[in-house]
Amino acid sequence: MTGAVALRLGAFAGALALAFAGAFALGSAVDPIAAADPAAPSDSTGMTGMTDGHGGDTGHTADTAAAQPPGLAVSQSGYTLVPATTFFQPGKQETLKFTIQGPDGKPVTQYTKTHEKDLHLIVVRRDLSGFDHVHPTQDASGTWSIPFTFTAGGTWRLFTDFQPTALGKTLTLGTDVNVSGLYIPVPLNEPASVFSIDGYDVTLAGTPIAGKESELTFTISKGGKAVTDLQPYLGAFGHLVSLRSGDLAYLHTHPSQEAAAGQKGGPGITFGTTFPTAGTYSLFLDFQHAGKVRTAEFTVNVGTTGTQIVPPSTLPTAAPDESTPHGH
Repeated sequence: MTGAVALRLGAFAGALALAFAGAFALGSAVDPIAAADPAAPSDSTGMTGMTDGHGGDTGHTADTAAAQPPGLAVSQSGYTLVPATTFFQPGKQETLKFTIQGPDGKPVTQYTKTHEKDLHLIVVRRDLSGFDHVHPTQDASGTWSIPFTFTAGGTWRLFTDFQPTALGKTLTLGTDVNVSGLYIPVPLNEPASVFSIDGYDVTLAGTPIAGKESELTFTISKGGKAVTDLQPYLGAFGHLVSLRSGDLAYLHTHPSQEAAAGQKGGPGITFGTTFPTAGTYSLFLDFQHAGKVRTAEFTVNVGTTGTQIVPPSTLPTAAPDESTPHGH
């Protein structure tokens, strides 16, 4: 090797060393783990302005660094959802257990009730073909548990909606669990403005639009007659969960009208709902009548310009059997 070639190789190696050193310094300055620190303050987010239908802020906010809708993170503001196991069998009742670990690494035991409960648990299959809204019980150690049966194999998402007393705002944490067996994905239902269940017809009307509060009205009838004696459920006449297809971003809203024991409502239930982005959403409406909670399901396409949803002029003459049971 000539001296000139050796000199050029030495200069090239030195340049490479400087480049790698610069990249290392830049990576150290912008630590992706530190940037996404769940304990970071979250007073200002891209989700401010989302309301729960009662005219106030829900507190369902994402961390400032993440600026993402609720339910996409397993940990936020120092609180972490920790399932006892993430493996289950289909068609078999098992005990679903988990804890919410606080900033001190210990299970949280003190909660402030939201919508009449210390904690709401939403269990949904990743393809949105299975949905349950249930309320587990907590023991003295801070462990939450509930008997639960996963209806089919595949990946399921757990959402916990709660307000730690020490935090003073509501969090929605999510994590996936695995259910063994053959996974057969189920396509989403086509968008429709009516859903029938157990002889009830539920219609949907409104003009959903991304990034702004959209007013949605569900109207419930049975046998062609308006239902005017809906019973309170979780402090209102209806409970709505909206999930964005793809990542299952979580929107948790309640109607503008609160309800106390003994009151009657219906046939219409109106919600103020903010869809964070354009996309396809699955809406799950829980309502209670004659002592039983039922769930109506809708698929809604949301765009940047509002598209009006108009109920049909005539309702189905017969309601199909519900293929997926729901727990409450």
